[in-house]
Amino acid sequence: MNSGKTAVCGWLLRPAESYVRWVLGVVLVAAVVRVGLRVPDGGMDNAIVVRAAEAWLDGRSPYADRHFLYLPGAVLAALPQALLPADVVRFLVPAGVTAGLVGGWVCALRIHGVPLRSRFAVYGLLGLALGFAPFGHLVELGNWTVGSALALPLALLLVCRGRWVAAGLVIGAAVAVKPLLAPVVLLFVFARRWQGLGAAVGVPALVSVAAALAMPDPAGFFTRTLPFLLRGEDSFVRLYEASPAAVLARLGVPQTGATLLAGCAGLAGLWCAWRRWRRSGRGGEGDAAPARVVECAVMLMLSAFLVSRPSYDHYLLVVLPLLLAGVLTPGAAARSPWFWVALVPQVPGFPWPWLEPETRRAFKDAVTLCVLAGTVGWACVAGGGAGEQGERRGLTVPGGRRTGAGEAARSR
Repeated sequence: MNSGKTAVCGWLLRPAESYVRWVLGVVLVAAVVRVGLRVPDGGMDNAIVVRAAEAWLDGRSPYADRHFLYLPGAVLAALPQALLPADVVRFLVPAGVTAGLVGGWVCALRIHGVPLRSRFAVYGLLGLALGFAPFGHLVELGNWTVGSALALPLALLLVCRGRWVAAGLVIGAAVAVKPLLAPVVLLFVFARRWQGLGAAVGVPALVSVAAALAMPDPAGFFTRTLPFLLRGEDSFVRLYEASPAAVLARLGVPQTGATLLAGCAGLAGLWCAWRRWRRSGRGGEGDAAPARVVECAVMLMLSAFLVSRPSYDHYLLVVLPLLLAGVLTPGAAARSPWFWVALVPQVPGFPWPWLEPETRRAFKDAVTLCVLAGTVGWACVAGGGAGEQGERRGLTVPGGRRTGAGEAARSR
């Protein structure tokens, strides 16, 4: 790394000024208050979960609402919100979502060894809150995707510390509420960590069975929700889907052809994730190498998003902080110009011709998803790709010693 890049990294890794931290705090609190004042039920998507819990309390099936796309365990988890006063929920939900996103960012930073009080940590979160539209969308919607946005970085942090079973428990707990992180179980298969795999699969299975038995329609998820997810035929949901299968169909491509293209893209992403894991193993990286773990897991998730029905813009918050937090690592996927090109459609406040209606946002989201998946996929298969150089070399510090990003900051 040349001295200019080293100086930039050194500046970013130094402690942030107190006024910058205050600005970040004000921005996050203002977002929570804004949503609380505008959204009386705590967010549209959150209201869906609360209605499901209320239906269960009234003796009805939560799955009568086909937009309730969660496992039975989510019904029990939503009971506190169903019992709390609306005036509390309207502020508590956006505050909880914001806290979850902050927690996910903190875990992502810890994975890459970036100091939590550094300029990069503060400016990075500020950039996500102000410059990445899905951040605000998720806070406003109150969607339980935030659980996955927190659980995945936490689980990968545990993996990087060699605690695979604990990581499996975290993934399993997240899947028990919403099955968004189900593709990550393949990471345990790649690593042949069978105990961790058992935890990731066993927790949602046990919770779902126990919760389903307490409901009037125990098989509702399989008889109603799962067919809905596989078909993706709901006219309301289709307008917001970022999956290439949905977007290409809206552009006139036959549905069969669009689904086939999306499926091929998903399989290609799965192959890229497998190649990343095998290439690193042969190259000497251990199971817990941060770049290896992060890039493989992110590629698995992006592959699923390419074929998922539905697939929304806020799903990107599950993977984006993990990639952004590693931008200081030499060779990282976030250092590719295409990573930043992928984020351009998500800059809030910039009007795009013919794409301003809310129902056309999916076209911008699809561009971001596809370009981001291609960027990470290339990093996974390229020799000496994302993060591998950094883990072999680290950041060069005075005296010629090689170290990680966090140690580099402390050495200065």
